[in-house]
Amino acid sequence: MTVSDGGSYVNGGAEAAGSSTLSLDDGDIHVCQDGPHDSPALLLIHGSASSTRSWNPMVPLLTGAHRVIRIDLLGHGRSAKPADGSYAIPDQARRAGVVLDRLGVEHAVVVGHSSGGVVATALAERRPDLVTALALVNTGPSLDASIVPESAAAGPSQWPPTDEQLRRIASTGFSRAGYRIPEELLDDVRGMTRHTFITTMGATRSYLEQRSLPDRLTVLGKPLLVVFGEDDRRWRSSSASDYRAVPGAEIEFLPGLGHSPLLEDPPRTATPLLAFTAIHAVRED
Repeated sequence: MTVSDGGSYVNGGAEAAGSSTLSLDDGDIHVCQDGPHDSPALLLIHGSASSTRSWNPMVPLLTGAHRVIRIDLLGHGRSAKPADGSYAIPDQARRAGVVLDRLGVEHAVVVGHSSGGVVATALAERRPDLVTALALVNTGPSLDASIVPESAAAGPSQWPPTDEQLRRIASTGFSRAGYRIPEELLDDVRGMTRHTFITTMGATRSYLEQRSLPDRLTVLGKPLLVVFGEDDRRWRSSSASDYRAVPGAEIEFLPGLGHSPLLEDPPRTATPLLAFTAIHAVRED
C-alpha cells in the first residue's frame, strides 16, 4: 500500500514530485521524488544518522537530467524505526530495491554518500539487473581507512543527545571546525532511537569487516565513480585510491571539501556526477 504524504506523482512527461510512504512488509519507507518521470532514474542514498534531507542542496542540480528518487533507510528520517527490525546492510539494500520496483523503475544509477555507498554496493550485489552504475561519495573502502575512534559508533551515553553532543558527533562530517551544521541534520539524529543509531552504525562495520568494497565491486563489473572530499575527517582521503583496483573506476578528488561535499559545495559535487550519469544512465522504455 502507498500512503500519500502531500506530494504528487504523475505518469508521462510530467514531474514526479513530492513525498510518499511505501508500506513494506518490515516497515514503512519514506520516499521523495523530483524531476521528470520519463527521465533516467537516479537513486540517492543518505549516510548514517542522516536522511533524504542531506541531498536537498543537490536535487535542483540533478533534476534537469534525471528522475531523482531519495529514500529514508529504515531507522532514519521519516521511515519506520522498529525495535525488532533488521538493519543489516543487505536488508537495507533489499528495501531500496523493492521501492524502485514499486515505483516502476527498471534501471537506475545509484549514488550513495558515506555508508549510503555501502548500501548502494549491496543493492548492486543483490539486484545487478536494476543497478546500471554506481557513484560513491566519501564512502570508505574498508575499515582500515577509518580515522574515527571505534567508540564513536556507540554514540552518546544519554539519549537523545544534548545539542553539544550532537554538534560534536556531526562536526567530523565537514572539512573544518566551526562549520555551521544545518539544523535539520541535527534533527535527523534527534529523531533516531538509540537502538537504531547504534545498530545501523554496527551494520556498516559488519558489512565492511566481511569484505572490502573494492573487492565486492570488482566482481560486480559495474561502472563506478568515486567522489572524495580531500579533507575528510572520517575516512583517510588517500584510501579512495583503493578503488583503482576496480577496472575502469573513475576517481575524483575535491580539494578543500570534507566528508560531506554534497552539503559543502553541491555544484562541485554535481559536476563529476552529471558527467558520469550522462554516459551511464538509462532512460526507461
